[in-house]
Amino acid sequence: MVCQNCRNNFVIDPEDFNFYEKIKVPPPTFCPWCRFIRQMAWRNERVLYKRACDLCGKNIFSTYPAGVEFPVYCHECWWSDKWDAASYRQDYDFSRPFFLQYGELLKKVPRLGYYHVNIVNSDYANLTKDSKNIYLSFSVVRSENIFYSKTVDDSFFIFDCLNIKNSENCYENIEGDRNYNSQRLFLSRNCMNSLYLFDCSNCSNCFMSSNLRNMQFYIRNQKYSKEEYEKKIKDLNLSSRRVRKELDKEFSGLCKKALYRFTNSVNVVNSTGNNISNTKNCLHCFDVYDAENIKYSYRGFEVKDAMDLYGGGLGSEIIYECSTAINRSYNVRFSYYVPVQLRDAEYCCFCDKSSDIFGSVGVKNKEYCILNKIYPKKEFFELREKIIKQMNDLPYSDSKGRIYRYGEFFPYDLSLYAYNETLAQEFEPLGKNEALKKGYKWRDSEAKNFNSTIGVDHIPDNINDVDEKILDETLECADKGACNHRCTGVFRITSGELQFYKKEFIPLPDKCPNCRYYDRSDKIPLPFHLYHRTCMCSQSNHIHQGNCPNEFETPYAPERPEKVYCEKCYQQEVY
Repeated sequence: MVCQNCRNNFVIDPEDFNFYEKIKVPPPTFCPWCRFIRQMAWRNERVLYKRACDLCGKNIFSTYPAGVEFPVYCHECWWSDKWDAASYRQDYDFSRPFFLQYGELLKKVPRLGYYHVNIVNSDYANLTKDSKNIYLSFSVVRSENIFYSKTVDDSFFIFDCLNIKNSENCYENIEGDRNYNSQRLFLSRNCMNSLYLFDCSNCSNCFMSSNLRNMQFYIRNQKYSKEEYEKKIKDLNLSSRRVRKELDKEFSGLCKKALYRFTNSVNVVNSTGNNISNTKNCLHCFDVYDAENIKYSYRGFEVKDAMDLYGGGLGSEIIYECSTAINRSYNVRFSYYVPVQLRDAEYCCFCDKSSDIFGSVGVKNKEYCILNKIYPKKEFFELREKIIKQMNDLPYSDSKGRIYRYGEFFPYDLSLYAYNETLAQEFEPLGKNEALKKGYKWRDSEAKNFNSTIGVDHIPDNINDVDEKILDETLECADKGACNHRCTGVFRITSGELQFYKKEFIPLPDKCPNCRYYDRSDKIPLPFHLYHRTCMCSQSNHIHQGNCPNEFETPYAPERPEKVYCEKCYQQEVY
């Protein structure tokens, strides 16, 4: 197949055709990467604006700025009975393409300012569920007291972390599971009371080490007695930022020299991708766990029988080409933001607890609905078939000539976000001119006129020298806006944050939360890219002679510095 977006060839596997036939949809015309970016261009996670609710007037934070052409409601108003999405219903017009009519509906129906479900004290967050006290953190599920973090599940007291679950009292952990009371851990699991570990498992009281298993009291991969270990850690003066920066440099060098398993996976059967665990028959998946029979998916968990799922799962089954918060749903296709319990739905946004709906926005507890208009059951199914035929006979063409028939996810033209507000910009960064050339929208950043009261060179070095007066100060970011990370230029310290830093002897940061987030993200390979490579092992004491001939698919590109091993060589070295 030739992707109609990037014009590159891509392969549709025979089992993919079986899935498409099972759910009665045509094969895709976009390649997996272009499908991924298309959906990510609908997902704004981290860009929040101050504005007023268009119903009650209350000041809120929202993923939509003031002045957009559609109504934006606060959480309380959107979920209330003060309005009904059915009042925005439209009759179907067979003389015009479906997506043109759907785009008109999108711009009329009120939108939820940001995604929260069962949340307490978490106004400065987005895409959060069943959580409490979430601050400037995103994509958080079943967690509490989470600060400046992203993709956190079932965890507590987490600060500046990325992609972790089942953890507690952690700082600067990246790609972790079941860690406790630990700082600066990378690709580590089941570790506690440790600092600066790379690819360690079941370790406790370890420092600046890599590729350890079932160890304790290790420093720089050397064993110490309990007394020796505790004395050396105490002598490090970890409360100092200057000391921490030197340790960060050492840790960066340690990670470059360490051994990398070709993929980060645990307890998987017939599964490929990266950062996957407890999966079976999950192919080309990234940041996926507790899943079975899914493919081409990212940030999916507790889901079965799905393809092209980006963000969600939570008890869902038979999901295709869907993005964001797909919860306890069944047989949902080409849809965005499904809060809970949607069944037999296609081309829907912000719909909840409904079934047999097609091309609808914001409907709740409805059946047999098309463009928000309710029909008798028989008429609904007859009209649905006619619309599908019309979508193929009279397809939608976007500004760049890409053709959308039945079976494609929403055209980017219909997204209510600018490209640089979405995750697409993180995974495929574009400049303004390049984005506009490709037909994407762009929103220039608002001018910031915040002045710092403490310059970066005057932020106290040692956390022991900081008192609560710092809560009234505005700190200058070390990047000073000279990066491409949406640097805010300045930042504040919160009370809960300060308490954690002092309790754990962590010096104040000298970068704003956005810059810290991008520093973490840069350490892991991008999702959705797998490279065919050969094992880099040349150890003569292994079963092979000379260089290992084993080949594999890995997320680590050949030009990256990591030393990547196949499963057999890796296990011989670290187990």
